[in-house]
Amino acid sequence: MGNAEVRAGVELTNLDQPLFDGAQATKRDLIDYLETVGERMVRNLRDRPLSVVRIRPGQEPFMQKNLPKYTPEWVHRVTIWADSSRREVSYALCDDLRTLLWFGNQRAVEYHTTLLLAEHTAGPTHLVLDIDPPPGAPFRQAVLAAALIRRALADDGLAGAVKTSGAKGVHIFIPVTAGLPLEDAAAATRAIAARAERIDPDLATTAFIREDRGGKVFLDSTRAGGATVVAAYSPRVRPDATVSFPVPWADLENVTPADFTIRTAPGHLGDRDPWAAEMPTPQILPADLIEEGHTIPVARVQAMHEGKRRARARRAE
Repeated sequence: MGNAEVRAGVELTNLDQPLFDGAQATKRDLIDYLETVGERMVRNLRDRPLSVVRIRPGQEPFMQKNLPKYTPEWVHRVTIWADSSRREVSYALCDDLRTLLWFGNQRAVEYHTTLLLAEHTAGPTHLVLDIDPPPGAPFRQAVLAAALIRRALADDGLAGAVKTSGAKGVHIFIPVTAGLPLEDAAAATRAIAARAERIDPDLATTAFIREDRGGKVFLDSTRAGGATVVAAYSPRVRPDATVSFPVPWADLENVTPADFTIRTAPGHLGDRDPWAAEMPTPQILPADLIEEGHTIPVARVQAMHEGKRRARARRAE
């Protein structure tokens, strides 16, 4: 229990332990960061089922969805049936700074939420495009591909906000009006990616199978339905403990993901909340966008069938 402190009613322990290999930071640095950005980060986590990536000393990072039995009673939660595991999962709802710091004390580094609120009947709140450059490509490739998404959105009278993923790419969030069916949200996301790909097929691709991408930037349109995405301001288990950080479109060409870490991000923020400032108001999606999306096969399903076909072909050779 060395180096114990109490902040926001949470007892914090072992604060001077290294956070993880390559972080160049301690657990105290993580807690200091979460406390600094707390209210801004909680705005993005509140009322959303939360999954976290934790990393214990000497162990590999792991994703935690189901709350452990020792979770304090005051942590808000929601129980959701998981088809994949055929069981009920008790997800946390990080609705306040106290809960955020409790997770930080559990060495939760990354914070991933669904695009649905716990009260999910209103449908997804956003569409998300994940821009993933190929291995070894400069960040500028992701920036150029993000511009394709922005242009495709503008052609339909839509707009989105952009943030670094905290890894090597960027995420584009498009807020949508309540009541959009999940299937339509997924279809629209596929159509946006396809329209962006058509603008510059030499730069970007929607090919889900990695070997089919040909060194192009992948426009990932699969973050729909129950999928999660790392929240704005969340740290990442990456060298130097980078942060997923909001960037104005005009500044995107002038930054790299490495610019934003748990040590440097507070200085870039000051007292601002750029994610809230840059986020457009919820938008109605054009009918033709949704219709086009429904003609595009679901990437994961298509990839599964294609993988089986290729395996059969190899066995026949």
